[in-house]
Amino acid sequence: MRDTASEVRDTAIRAYRKVRSRARRDGRRIRQRWRTATPQQRQTATVTAGAAALGLVLAVTAVATSGPWDSGQRTAERSRAAAREGRSGGNHTGDVPGGEGAPGAPRVLPALDMDAVRGDPAGGGRDADSHGPGAAGVPPPSREALADTLEPLLEDGDLGKVRAVSVVDAATGHKLYAATSHKAVTPASTVKIATASAALSARGADHRIETKAVRGTSDGQVVLVGGGDPTLTSAALKDLAGDTARRLRAGGHKGGEVSVRYDTSRYSGPVRHSIGTNDNLAPVSPLMTDEARLENRSGTDGAPAHGPAPRSADPAQDAAADFADALGDHGVEVKGKPKRAEAPGKAKQLAVHRSAPLSALVERMLTYSDNDIAEALARQTALGSGEPASFKGAGRAVRDRLGKLGMPLKGAHFADGSGLDRGDKVSPALLTGLLAKAADPDHAELRSVLTGMPVAHFTGTLGSRYGSDKGKQGAGLVRAKTGTLTGVNTLAGTVVDADGRMLAFAFMASGTRDGKAAQQSLDNLAAALANCGCRDSPSAD
Repeated sequence: MRDTASEVRDTAIRAYRKVRSRARRDGRRIRQRWRTATPQQRQTATVTAGAAALGLVLAVTAVATSGPWDSGQRTAERSRAAAREGRSGGNHTGDVPGGEGAPGAPRVLPALDMDAVRGDPAGGGRDADSHGPGAAGVPPPSREALADTLEPLLEDGDLGKVRAVSVVDAATGHKLYAATSHKAVTPASTVKIATASAALSARGADHRIETKAVRGTSDGQVVLVGGGDPTLTSAALKDLAGDTARRLRAGGHKGGEVSVRYDTSRYSGPVRHSIGTNDNLAPVSPLMTDEARLENRSGTDGAPAHGPAPRSADPAQDAAADFADALGDHGVEVKGKPKRAEAPGKAKQLAVHRSAPLSALVERMLTYSDNDIAEALARQTALGSGEPASFKGAGRAVRDRLGKLGMPLKGAHFADGSGLDRGDKVSPALLTGLLAKAADPDHAELRSVLTGMPVAHFTGTLGSRYGSDKGKQGAGLVRAKTGTLTGVNTLAGTVVDADGRMLAFAFMASGTRDGKAAQQSLDNLAAALANCGCRDSPSAD
């Protein structure tokens, strides 16, 4: 028979284990609440804890003054306190340079000093062994803290069967959190991040796409040459016609008839996307006006036209007909209807229209998820890489350019530039790698990949999102590219977290059944990341 002492001991051990297990669970809950609390809530908790600590100090002091302690014990306590003086206890703020007392709060949105971060191994640079404070002395989040924040939300059943996640530190490119981050899945429109990066790498941020009018095989022939600018407007085409008419007259053409031809040889391959005729994308042609829209050709509130609309079946022919009509308006008589023909080699230029810089086209594409611009940028990548300007040629060129940028390409496939093709496959690690590369000062040509991102609750495809109770915490803080196909929902972009650290993220879900619910789940994830002070919490020790 066991003696009483053994029973007491075993009971005490069981009780201790039970209390320890409960404490661990409670600690995890406290850490999660702390990391997902708003900065204001954290400040309130800190002040409350400080007040409680002060109350405890006052209470202990009162007991020490009047408590029933032996005078010899009090003397010993005072001796120990005197021995420790100067090391802790008296001045918790420490020495502050300049004698200004407590240090001020860090700036809310500190600038990313990438060069300083990368140059200091202790600061968590790209070549450093470990993460350090990084930009503005703000340390990056820990994986454990991010897991506390993200994993409960990733368990949401609305995200379908396949969930792939990557979160990296934008200042260093280092991985912070990953869940099957190298799994290549259907990205939908988030593939536009890859399209934009490849085009900027191939052509440069300042490249402009030209639409030209040149002389044909005779002085009486004018050829309109499409260069691949889907943002060419009807008004700009009329201006091009006016410049052409003036140049014709200046060159000795005194009112005789001209014939109009149009050249679409810049592109090759099929003009139809695999999805067929669709309001989301015009036939892919190097010559079109207003993205070949038959309706809604003008945007609202100063924004360019965007979103689905009926499209012309032959954008190039329609543009050439409009050009011929505009020549007539400027006093040039045009005989017959425009016909397709290639311009002669080294043709004499009459007039030219240049698009906005490629960086501006990238921003417009990302903000409004513009499929026509996306396909045009993919072909610019092909043209800048010596590949045919077709779906297949553009896909090869995009992959090649991303490889030269050092991106992880295992399983990646680029069937188009817009993400409408389900054959596209990219990984979250590829997307966050590109976002971090765009933040790198050594790749300033990619910066418009970041600046073009829609702003949560304010611009572009995120303008109507982040209005829910959870999502609104990310309003104005999340900048991200959306991606939506039936059964596919993705979101990739950047946030500046509650500690002022810039993070790049990619959340990719497949097998979703309720698109709106899946979007809400993705928005909740990004909002939680933006609101996260994912470092040490009160119970971390």
